[in-house]
Amino acid sequence: MSAWLTSLEGTEAGHQLALVLALSAALLHAVFGALQKGRHDPWLSRGAIDFSYAVMAAPFALFVVPWPEPHMWPIFAGAFLIHVGYKLLQSFAYTKGDFTVVYPVVRGMGPLFTVVGAYLVFGETFSWIQWGGVGVLLSGIFGLAIYNMIFLTSSRDTLGVAMALAAATGLFVALYTTYDAYGIRATADPFTFLAWFFLIDGLAMPPIAYLRWRNLPNPAAPGPLMLRGVIGGLVAFASFGSVMMATRLDKVGEAAVLRETSTVFAALIGWLFLKETVGPRRIGLMALIALGAVIVELGG
Repeated sequence: MSAWLTSLEGTEAGHQLALVLALSAALLHAVFGALQKGRHDPWLSRGAIDFSYAVMAAPFALFVVPWPEPHMWPIFAGAFLIHVGYKLLQSFAYTKGDFTVVYPVVRGMGPLFTVVGAYLVFGETFSWIQWGGVGVLLSGIFGLAIYNMIFLTSSRDTLGVAMALAAATGLFVALYTTYDAYGIRATADPFTFLAWFFLIDGLAMPPIAYLRWRNLPNPAAPGPLMLRGVIGGLVAFASFGSVMMATRLDKVGEAAVLRETSTVFAALIGWLFLKETVGPRRIGLMALIALGAVIVELGG
């Protein structure tokens, strides 16, 4: 399968597959964010998810995929540090603000800086039409965040801190998207990068989550928490794996922009499952996000 995928790099078939993968990653990433922000403490949810996908990735990394080339180990170390910073910031943000407020800001910062990073690292360029699409998408994302901030009924006392943390998290999204795209292109077999990434990436948060769980006055029951972790781990495999494959097959910037339609899915999830309010204005803003993504795709 690796040979087939790599044979599609730079082809029209690869472009179409990258489009499907990026949009799939958008939906799955919104589900992943909701799982972390749901009824459990975000730190505990993240620890359970990371532990689950590290355990699931271990046999594939050790016994199935080819062993990483020597030059990959420093790349894995860099990815580990970047993702730890991202997770810490995201967990802090989720403890300070509502999901439908924090998530759009996080995801809105990502594509703009990723497009710039893709230009600097990979020499990718966007047409003026595509830049217009980025502008439309970002106006929808940040408009959604501003609307949520104005009409938010909870967590107003921590709103400023939540916004600052969300913006910082968004910068790390751009950093890890560009860096991981470099990493998955640096190895002959993309599944080697994915398997070892998940194994290594899952080592940091479980100890932090355990210490937090042990010190909580009313800690969550381990069973439901770990069930959420297993589900989240499977979603993480599909979401992150999809967008990373998209960045190997086609342009990093386009994949990053298309993935941020996850904000639309996040708002729907927040409304349907987290009981957060969604009205006609937010539906209009979500339509702008989708329109921007379509413009970026057609403008290419």
